[in-house]
Amino acid sequence: MNNLRFENIHPRLVLKQMKPYSPGKPIWEVQRETGIEKVIKLASNENPLGPSPKAVAAIQSYLGDIHRYPDADTVDLRFALAEKLQVTAEHVIVTNGADELITLLSETFLEPEDEIIVPSPTFSEYEFGATLMGTKVISVPLSEGYQYNITDILNAVTEKTKLLYLCSPNNPTGTYLPRTDLYELLEALPSRILVIFDGAYSHFVTADDYSDGLEFVRMGYPLMVTQTFSKIYGLAGIRVGYGVAAPSLINSIRQVKEPFNVNALAQIGAIAALKDDAHLEATRASNTKGREQVYALLEQLGISFTKSMSNFILIKLGPEAKSIYDQLMSKGIIVRHGQGWNLPEHIRISVGTSDDHLAFIEALTSILEKVELEKEVSKI
Repeated sequence: MNNLRFENIHPRLVLKQMKPYSPGKPIWEVQRETGIEKVIKLASNENPLGPSPKAVAAIQSYLGDIHRYPDADTVDLRFALAEKLQVTAEHVIVTNGADELITLLSETFLEPEDEIIVPSPTFSEYEFGATLMGTKVISVPLSEGYQYNITDILNAVTEKTKLLYLCSPNNPTGTYLPRTDLYELLEALPSRILVIFDGAYSHFVTADDYSDGLEFVRMGYPLMVTQTFSKIYGLAGIRVGYGVAAPSLINSIRQVKEPFNVNALAQIGAIAALKDDAHLEATRASNTKGREQVYALLEQLGISFTKSMSNFILIKLGPEAKSIYDQLMSKGIIVRHGQGWNLPEHIRISVGTSDDHLAFIEALTSILEKVELEKEVSKI
């Protein structure tokens, strides 16, 4: 092909600043690269129990109707969510994963002269959406222990601030914003600032002083709560996310939303999953037990980690973290390296099954022993 035909076609200049999201490698790719048949994925915070059986059955029963377009307004799913969350259907918007909603928020509310505030480290898609619109991102580092600092956030507010993102529990640290701090922040912020409270991992929280933000939406604060069916409901493969906010905010977002953005099988599966309380509670119990197992195993090895309210754990391995990550991959253990969050000495692992954890620790122990041996040899 003659590429000279395209040399004068230029993309937007802002694309030079964009950092595309880098997901965890899928199992099949690692199998192909390493030749290992048994691969364990602890990289993408997926549900180790699998999807809701009720969701699977509902999807299978609908397969004969996929020649029809889906409901563009996701009416049945919005009503099901509204009943579950104690809001009206007009408070709910459903999207192709919560990621799409983050992009829609940027497209709806941001101008090039605006600013958004994003704590750091956190989920990269908040910055991605703002950069796409040419908006300035103000990063506010988390405090010691990766805790939110309300004073620092408020000090970052300017006349140009339009949006504030809060991920709680926060990805990748697993730390959260206590209810009293969230209330203090909402009371202190100018009402012109929309707060986006990312509660993707809220179902896994066991802390008594946590709020998922929905109570503040019901109270009328300028707050949008985003959530997903990808985590505790185990439906990551069909991409369903949603936002809950005042109807006026929802209506503005609907103006930029594509029609038919959520496919029919996703809508049917999500409605069924909402009714499967047994699967949700089993997942929550498994995750709580799994976190404690991983803590105990890491403590036995003397490895530093951050206690989490989510379904993942941030682990500090030191300067060799990238090498250890690569070696884990070569052994068929997929985790996430922290470089993307500017945490090069860390890895993040998902909470999986007990067998997953034991396999991870066995591989990690072997690698660490090799690292120590190499250090001793280098001293000779």
